[in-house]
Amino acid sequence: MKIASVISTKGGPGKTTVTANLGAFCAESNLRTLLVDLDTQPSLSSFYRLEHEAPGGTYELISQNQTRADQVISRTYIPNLSVILSNDPHNQLSNMLLYAADGRLRLKNLVAAFADDFDLMLIDTQGARSITLETALLCSDLAISPITPDMLAAREFYRGTQQLLKDLEPLSVLGVHTPPLNIVINKLDATNDASLIYQSLVETLADHPRLNLLNTTIPAAVSFRRAATEGVPAHRLEYRQPHNRRSPAAFSVIRALACELFPEWRGHFDKLAFELLGAHEELAS
Repeated sequence: MKIASVISTKGGPGKTTVTANLGAFCAESNLRTLLVDLDTQPSLSSFYRLEHEAPGGTYELISQNQTRADQVISRTYIPNLSVILSNDPHNQLSNMLLYAADGRLRLKNLVAAFADDFDLMLIDTQGARSITLETALLCSDLAISPITPDMLAAREFYRGTQQLLKDLEPLSVLGVHTPPLNIVINKLDATNDASLIYQSLVETLADHPRLNLLNTTIPAAVSFRRAATEGVPAHRLEYRQPHNRRSPAAFSVIRALACELFPEWRGHFDKLAFELLGAHEELAS
């Protein structure tokens, strides 16, 4: 099972949108996918309609070490897509983890229980520096950080991320290392100003050896807002590029993102594209 956490040291970059759409795309590509909502504002938990809701969620998982699937794993209406719901509205888990002997490593020790049942786990985190963000990061094989094309926000993200990685360095003596951090620019407008900001971001982020700026960018397209409103994956809403828009279709964007993050499963993603778009478009893409 591969584990990816979606993190940001500040709010508003679109973590939940990225997590939900990437998770649904992978699930429809026949990968058994588990979403974990560690945000106290549980947007991911309500993104997709549930077919089955478990009695527990992240609170029972982390505070009680409860890993029984029937107790903590809910099923969405999308085949292969399950979710562990956020049920910690008062942020009690953060306080508990701060004083627990295994606080930052608690989740790392728990997620192995799900390895036989899932291919991919995607963890959505709080939009601020917290111990729950750190515990998610430390149990992950890779991290994904959406940022908006705004220089002030990018500089704040850069400083916050540098400090986060520096603070977690002492754990390396225990054999625990932070994973590669993959940055995806989200809500990119098709304007000249946005292009200039994008180039500035490329130059700013290129100097850090631990940060990888992805080639895929997510446009500020209405399809992604509609997906959240309607509770459906964006790639289902928009298979093909609209004639009046320069940015690619939501399907193409999420597929490119999935291929860049999880190249070992490209065959799965190509098969889904072939089934939905047909042989001609698949071979031309």
